Amino acid sequence: MSERLDPGRTALLFFDMLNGHVKKNDAATKARYAPVIAAAAQVLDAARRSGVVVMYAAAHHRPDNATSAHLVTDTDNRLRPIPAGRSGESKPVIAAGTWEAQVIDELEPQPQDYMIPKFRWSAFHQTYLDLALRSRDIDTLVISGGSTDVGVASTAYAARDLDYHLVVVSDACTSPEEDNHAQFMRRVFPRMARVRTALEVVRMLGG
Repeated sequence: MSERLDPGRTALLFFDMLNGHVKKNDAATKARYAPVIAAAAQVLDAARRSGVVVMYAAAHHRPDNATSAHLVTDTDNRLRPIPAGRSGESKPVIAAGTWEAQVIDELEPQPQDYMIPKFRWSAFHQTYLDLALRSRDIDTLVISGGSTDVGVASTAYAARDLDYHLVVVSDACTSPEEDNHAQFMRRVFPRMARVRTALEVVRMLGG
């Protein structure tokens, strides 16, 4: 018997599919995101046809960086060393209210969708995501976006701890570090979720 998702108990969450991350003016980013956007659009179309709730978790930092994390770490997100005792954060990656903070046109939100402003890696941390899901009796979350090893992973761990069923759309997620993406899809996420391709998720929604 094929897997099915109950549209009434399922939500689709896009994580940081924003202009500032996806539409950077460099060939490597464009090439990496092109198949991810196509896969995400497939899932979005199936979700809209089946009546699944659609949500967008989007970075919403202050331009002055006052609400961003200022942590002392060994490296920045690209594993570049940081001098001892200094924070790796100097400016927000995405500042609220800018073009960079808008969802990409290919996944354009509709009036009935949920926008989840977030200030940390996890889409659950001090946001209304959990409340919105529980108020609609949703127990299954389908996740797409980037980066796989940062915000997607943080959100997946939080969802798991809150007892949500998870479906991670493997080809609709991405990371600048391909090895990290592959490691999560093969060795980490299967222990807390179902890892499926976009086509498989479409079929699970009855497409």
